[in-house]
Amino acid sequence: QLIDTTQYTIVNIDKLTYAGNLESLKSVSDNPRYVFKQVDICDKQAISHIFDQYQPCGILHLAAESHVDRSIIGPGEFIQTNIIGTYTLLESAREYYVSLGDEARSTFKFVHISTDEVFGSLGETGYFREDTAYDPRSPYSASKASSDMLVRAWFHTYGLPIVITNCTNNYGPYHFPEKLIPLIINNALAQKPLPIYGKGDNIRDWLYVDDHARGIIQAFAQGKNGESYCIGGHNERTNLQVVEDICSILDELKPLQSGESYTKLITYVKDRAGHDYRYAMDPTKIQNELSWVPQENFTSGIRKTVQWYLDNQEWVAHVQSGEYQQWMTTNYKVR
Repeated sequence: QLIDTTQYTIVNIDKLTYAGNLESLKSVSDNPRYVFKQVDICDKQAISHIFDQYQPCGILHLAAESHVDRSIIGPGEFIQTNIIGTYTLLESAREYYVSLGDEARSTFKFVHISTDEVFGSLGETGYFREDTAYDPRSPYSASKASSDMLVRAWFHTYGLPIVITNCTNNYGPYHFPEKLIPLIINNALAQKPLPIYGKGDNIRDWLYVDDHARGIIQAFAQGKNGESYCIGGHNERTNLQVVEDICSILDELKPLQSGESYTKLITYVKDRAGHDYRYAMDPTKIQNELSWVPQENFTSGIRKTVQWYLDNQEWVAHVQSGEYQQWMTTNYKVR
C-alpha cells in the first residue's frame, strides 16, 4: 500500500525465518523505491547501520514471532524476537532520533504493531479498548505485552515519538498456512481433516489484512505520539462458524466430485492450553480520531480470501515446506 499510494521509499527488514517469503512481494520487488535487507532485528550493529545508511523518517515495527501454538512449544524464540528484538530496535531508533535536526525530529515516528491478545480473554460481552488492563495468557501474548511496555517506556523515559496499534485477528492473501483460515482452506482443497480446537466455540474478531494495513498507515501519518489505537473489524465469529463459512464458499466455487460438503472434513482436536475464549475490539478511537473504518466485512473478505488461495496454489505449494509439514504433523493430533 505504501508503494502504491505514497512516494515513500521503503526499506524492508526481515530475517526470513520459516514464515518469511519474498515471493509474497513480487509485485514491488523491482520498484526503485523498495529495498530489502535480510537482517535480524536483534542484530543492533546491522540495524543501526541501516538507520545511518537510509535515514528513515519513521519505523513500522511488525517483526515478531506470532503463532500461539509455537510459543507454547518453544517460548524462547518469542522472548528473543519479540522482547529483545523490540528493545534492540528501540535503542537503535533512539540513538538515531537524537542525532536528527529539529525538522526531522518533528515528523519522526516509531509505530509498534501489537495484538488484542495482550488484553487476555473476554466473556460473552464487552470489548477491548485502549485503556483495558493487560492480562496476557500465552507466551506469545506475554512477549507482545512486554514489547508494548518497552515501547511506552522509551516514550516516557527518552521522549522517543511512538504510537502503538493493537489489532484483532488478520486474514487475507499471503497468510502463512499455520493460521486458522489458510490452514482450513488448504486442508480442504487437499481433502485433509479440518482441525478445530475443542468444540470450536472460541470467538475472534476478524480483520481483513488490507484494512489493517490502512490502519497502520493512518497511525503513522496522523497518530498522536504516545497514544495507542485499537484496530478491529466488528466481525466476531466462532472458530466453527469460520470453518463452516469457508466450506460453504468452497462448496460453491470448487465443489467436491462426490457432491458432499467440505464440512464432512471437520475434525475436533484437543483444545489449546490456555485458549482464550473471546476477543473483540472497540475501534471507536481510531475511527473518530484518524478517520479509519474497515472497507471489508467478514462475508466479503473471506470470499476474496478463498478465491485468492484458489488462484494462487503455486504460492501455497512453495510455502508449504518440509519443516512446516513436519511441524503440523507433530502438533495437530486428532482425537
